[in-house]
Amino acid sequence: MTPEQINELTIVVDGIAAPLSRGDLPSAAAALANVEPERLAEVLERLDGRRRAVAYRLLPKDHALQVFEALSPNMQGELIGDLRDAEVAHIFGDLDPDDRAWLVDELPASLASRLMRGLPAHEREMTAAVLGYRRGSIGRRMSPEFVSVPIGSTVAGALDRVRARLHDAETVYTLPVVDAGRRVAGVVSLRDLLAADPDAGVRDIMQSAQTASVDDDAETAARRCTERGLLALPIVDSEERLVGILTVDDAARILEHEESEDAARQGGAEPLRRPYLSTPILQIVRSRVVWLLVLAVGATLTVQVLSAFEATLAQITVLALFVPLLIGTGGNTGNQAATTVTRALALGDVRPRDVVRVLSREVRVGFFLGSILGLVGFAVTSLVYEPRIGLVIGATLIAVCTMAATVGGVMPLLARAIRVDPAVFSNPFITTFVDASGLILYFLIARAILQI
Repeated sequence: MTPEQINELTIVVDGIAAPLSRGDLPSAAAALANVEPERLAEVLERLDGRRRAVAYRLLPKDHALQVFEALSPNMQGELIGDLRDAEVAHIFGDLDPDDRAWLVDELPASLASRLMRGLPAHEREMTAAVLGYRRGSIGRRMSPEFVSVPIGSTVAGALDRVRARLHDAETVYTLPVVDAGRRVAGVVSLRDLLAADPDAGVRDIMQSAQTASVDDDAETAARRCTERGLLALPIVDSEERLVGILTVDDAARILEHEESEDAARQGGAEPLRRPYLSTPILQIVRSRVVWLLVLAVGATLTVQVLSAFEATLAQITVLALFVPLLIGTGGNTGNQAATTVTRALALGDVRPRDVVRVLSREVRVGFFLGSILGLVGFAVTSLVYEPRIGLVIGATLIAVCTMAATVGGVMPLLARAIRVDPAVFSNPFITTFVDASGLILYFLIARAILQI
């Protein structure tokens, strides 16, 4: 958001929170009625649990479901917990199957089971089908409500199918064209159907289709959909049969969710998935404490290295002055490489099998960066202390930068290869590893040059 948009949202939140706090429900309802559904979702996310539930009950009925769908799955789960059973069942039944499946992932198992049992048989079957795919796959995020067109139909027949399913389909702007075995033969846009002769065959105006498998990673499929400008991406099973679609708005939602998660984990925390100021203190603590404990344990490696080279430090105490510089530079270099490669993985620019090529590039990048920093370090340190100390610092910077860039570039690829989130293997762990190994390089180089 721009600063102006943030300021505008703050004014809206304050205008709704104030009457809620003093129990003036008519004024709160009037304020809510003047805000569009998308903005209302942002407002609700910034209220505490009690006021959020009250505000939601005050929404006009035609806005309530739109607002609920615009909330993040995590926030939907919290709101569900604050509403009455009858309200929850009504909301749950009105959701699309893919949105329902996303919400189920955020709810306690007992509540999710109860809500699923309360659905009509048809809706329960569609939702169960989506939930049957593994977490993280696009099958779990696709919509099973779509309109497909037989390849042998006419334009008029295709339009009749669209009209018959207009109210329960996720989208009708891009229509998969299927053969007799339900395999995707192409796609046709509603625009092309409306512009074509009613007696023309669909096969004559359809275009080639890009598809994704139900087992593909959700982020990968979503990025393919958005980067190629597709309004909808057909999803097929292992036998290439059409089982669902991914719309561009759902793809954008998946990417926003994944990028928020990656950004948090690269900083050594779990994502909050809600506005910071409306997040309970204990939840923020829980999001950070696990990684801090892990990193604190890892940092003991650095302490052990310093202990092992205590005699070296005792002989030339000036070496201790450069420890923060060297481990800080190594950590930053590794983090830069890891962030670059993690982003390249997300965009599909590199794959785990490219590890040798990435290794080769990062060795060279690290060496060049280290050489530049090493020359500067050598010159400055030589002037302040002596050339031998300058040579130690310069050589160590070259070695540490080369090592850090190499490790930082390779670790995200290794993480992807073993099916672990690359962001988890990035900055925090790389910093800890580079700190310890960088000190070892530093003291070994110092011993060799200074003959101590």
